[in-house]
Amino acid sequence: MARLLSSLLLAATVALSGCGGSAAGGTTPAPPQPSAAASAAFPSAKGKTINELIDGLPKGAILSVASFSGQRVGRNRLAFVIVDRANKQIDVSEVAVYTAKLDGTELRGPFTARKESLDVDAPYRSRQTDADLASGDTFYVADAVYGSSGPHVAIGLVRLDGRLVVADSLSALAVGKKNGPPEIGERAIEIHTQTGADVGGDLTKLSTRMPPPREMLDTDFADVVGKKPAVLLFATPALCKSRTCGPVVDIAEQVRAESGKGVAFIQQEIYQDNDPGKPYRSQVLAWRLSSEPWAFVIDRHGRVAARFEGVFSVRELTAAVERVK
Repeated sequence: MARLLSSLLLAATVALSGCGGSAAGGTTPAPPQPSAAASAAFPSAKGKTINELIDGLPKGAILSVASFSGQRVGRNRLAFVIVDRANKQIDVSEVAVYTAKLDGTELRGPFTARKESLDVDAPYRSRQTDADLASGDTFYVADAVYGSSGPHVAIGLVRLDGRLVVADSLSALAVGKKNGPPEIGERAIEIHTQTGADVGGDLTKLSTRMPPPREMLDTDFADVVGKKPAVLLFATPALCKSRTCGPVVDIAEQVRAESGKGVAFIQQEIYQDNDPGKPYRSQVLAWRLSSEPWAFVIDRHGRVAARFEGVFSVRELTAAVERVK
């Protein structure tokens, strides 16, 4: 099954039954932020509509959003890839995001993006994602801002061969959607997650990753929430319709091994009996998820300290984990 990152994210995140964004920080150096000079390289949104912003600019790219169901009024982490009209991923030198209502008003930006990667070191790469990363592992993250709730659109301006090109969006963003998973600062929802002891040691019943992430399957979330920091990852590597679950489970494995001392890492599958023809697992429903994958970093007091919808990098997750240790 071909799993090009660009096609994975064009599929975006698979609908289940709420939201996204994240906070990161701590002793690990934060990802480099775009400079004021980088923002100045893109036109201002002030006093313009989308049509006025892109008037006269060539088109030829698509901005495919990976975290579109959990945006909130105010500042949000927005992860995305840039692809061409043939759905081939483009690695651009500079990109900025602009947000607006569907009619093109309330335009805000530019929000210049930083480049991130889904790559992991060889010891942490699962058999499912080895080929995926060879097809392209780059994505971008911008701190996008919305001035009101309701449907919005995010478009990009990318610099290709020294010229600005419009990257259209194919998906509307549900800003301010209610009844989603816990927000940053809210209490984590207590759930039981199965361990190897519950399935007679057959870890393939607990994870579709090849091989199963053994250390992420030996802790019941209910035993640690409110007692020690935890990372709770909802992802199904073999069955993920967005095709991003495998890479992010690998990323969680690397962060656990390298920076996770004192933190419980738990992977939770999505479907009962790992069968997409069956209902969602009770843990997924309890957390009110409408997309996958999701990663929640929870502090020792049982509150959500960071959350990531869709893709995230080793650097981003490490920074969030260091913050709660």
